[in-house]
Amino acid sequence: MSIREREKLKEKKRIVIKIGSSSLTHACTGDLNLTKIEKLIRVISDLKGEGKEVILVSSGAIAAGRQALGHHSKPGTIAEKQAFAAVGQARLMMVYQKLFAEYNQIAAQVLLTKNTMTHDINRYNAQNTFDELLKLGTIPVVNENDTVSTSEIPLVDNFGDNDRLSAIVAALIGADLLILLSDIDGLYSDDPRQNPEAKFIGLVEKITPELLQMGKSTSGSDVGTGGMAAKLAAARIATDGGSDMVIANGDHVEVIQQIMSGEEKGTLFMAHPNHDFDLMDYINHEY
Repeated sequence: MSIREREKLKEKKRIVIKIGSSSLTHACTGDLNLTKIEKLIRVISDLKGEGKEVILVSSGAIAAGRQALGHHSKPGTIAEKQAFAAVGQARLMMVYQKLFAEYNQIAAQVLLTKNTMTHDINRYNAQNTFDELLKLGTIPVVNENDTVSTSEIPLVDNFGDNDRLSAIVAALIGADLLILLSDIDGLYSDDPRQNPEAKFIGLVEKITPELLQMGKSTSGSDVGTGGMAAKLAAARIATDGGSDMVIANGDHVEVIQQIMSGEEKGTLFMAHPNHDFDLMDYINHEY
């Protein structure tokens, strides 16, 4: 069953890839890891060369701002976080634009807030923008607009983390596959950092309440916000919306190519389109 389902990933056409801050930065300093970003861009450009449509949901704006301003610790206040994001988002996109151009690709920045999704006209415009950007052959680079929303406190206009944001984007544009790159190999029965007996789960056919209990609201990095609980919430959105989803370790971004070639990397959550699923109901009830 697992091998057959993995083989089907080769045929996926519209792919959302989410990469977290911990996968884009150096662990010792929190600065952007330009070598890894360049490898990520090369992999994405190869996917485009195969005829795939790729949307990149990228964290890293705050980390880039910290680097630019000479701060190497997590911001202590909301205002500081938003200021770092304002500086860092421009720098991050400059890096993406420059490196994508070296592979003859064009990156397009898309910043979203919850307000974009909850208002019908704004959501419709966002969907049309994504469709047009993909039609034009660009690679949309998506992030939450951290200068006007924040993941640190329960404001009404934030998504909370880029794991869920990427799943919402996947549902909005009708993606075939969502790949979450994180600092963990996939889903375990318990936190493997704390419990060496934790068992790896390679295939999830259905997300059950018992499975959701395995998620824990912790992160192993000082630059990220999305723990396993957020990833399972993202899996619920993606699979209910009709997208397969894979959680994999982003230490080596070549794992994207391995996933797309059918190798058993990470945890595969199988799509099971839910006819009662309403993205707006989820957003309004969960945030």
